[in-house]
Amino acid sequence: MNRSFHKSQTLRFYDCSAVEVKSKFGAEFRRFSLDRHKPGKFEDFYKLVVHTHRISSSDVTIGYADVHGDLLPINNDDNFCKAVSSANPLLRVFIQKRGTGRPH
Repeated sequence: MNRSFHKSQTLRFYDCSAVEVKSKFGAEFRRFSLDRHKPGKFEDFYKLVVHTHRISSSDVTIGYADVHGDLLPINNDDNFCKAVSSANPLLRVFIQKRGTGRPH
């Protein structure tokens, strides 16, 4: 076993500043992480999601599942920071093209 790989995996689980993001667009899921304390701006997050899912049109809506399972929008810096800060331990993100109804 590669010790450095095992060590980095162990450290990842103890790093409280990392928020794991699981995003869904259609039938595709992607995973990435954000810094809980410095998540950045919504605009940068939007660009990251569009790039990660290889969405050619950036005309999509983004939502997340809160702790109660309700779907809430991520469309500005305030609710983006709220989504990241409330992630425990995972932030579930749903992406959908605009005008097609509620994300599933």
